[in-house]
Amino acid sequence: MNAGQLPVDEQLERFWAAYADREQVIEELKAAFVHGQLTRAELDTRAGQALSARTYADLAVLTADIRAADIPAAPVDLPAVAPARPPAPARRRPLARAAAGSGGCLVIAAAAMKIAFRLDPGATPAPHDSWAKYFVLIAVAAVLVAVGIVVYGVGTWVARRRSRRHEIVRYS
Repeated sequence: MNAGQLPVDEQLERFWAAYADREQVIEELKAAFVHGQLTRAELDTRAGQALSARTYADLAVLTADIRAADIPAAPVDLPAVAPARPPAPARRRPLARAAAGSGGCLVIAAAAMKIAFRLDPGATPAPHDSWAKYFVLIAVAAVLVAVGIVVYGVGTWVARRRSRRHEIVRYS
């Protein structure tokens, strides 16, 4: 072993496992179940452990006792460099996206109403009276779109919460 090089077990403990790696291990476990190497209870237990595994070492333990000769599976590759944690994608924050989208629509509605009031100051007839009603219509449409965005965002958030809760109950 070279100086500065860790044994394979210690390397596995250092690297975080990605979701794709967990899915690969679950596929290997399913294949072992199909080939009669695991019972249904063992498959359920190990699949739950795979979903909660944090490192490659945690995943390697789950398939260590399965005969690899009977099951075709790709090996788990170690990354050359520890990957940087990517920022959470926006789809994971549906409420934040809904708030930003509806806020933008409300800004458009406010600007349209301000233009409408400038075009139609009130009791005195103005040459641009006919344009004011179009800007009011734009403002109303923007408010309706903002409400729709919020409703969609909350619905998405509720659906994701329910699916996460269902996964926790199923694999607990």
